[in-house]
Amino acid sequence: MAKTIVVKQIGSPIRRPEVQRKTLIGLGLNKMHKTRELEDTPSIRGMIRKIPHLVEIIEERG
Repeated sequence: MAKTIVVKQIGSPIRRPEVQRKTLIGLGLNKMHKTRELEDTPSIRGMIRKIPHLVEIIEERG
């Protein structure tokens, strides 16, 4: 079983640069307080590091 992380959107993309909005969409987040369980890969971790003010890691599994 692959390691996964649960990510929650905590910030609004309103008045944010287009790159940050597209990163949220790439993570599958587009509404406040929405959560997603994603595979823990370097690319996902990099996306989260780009927008730490908009998302938080709730849980790491595996």
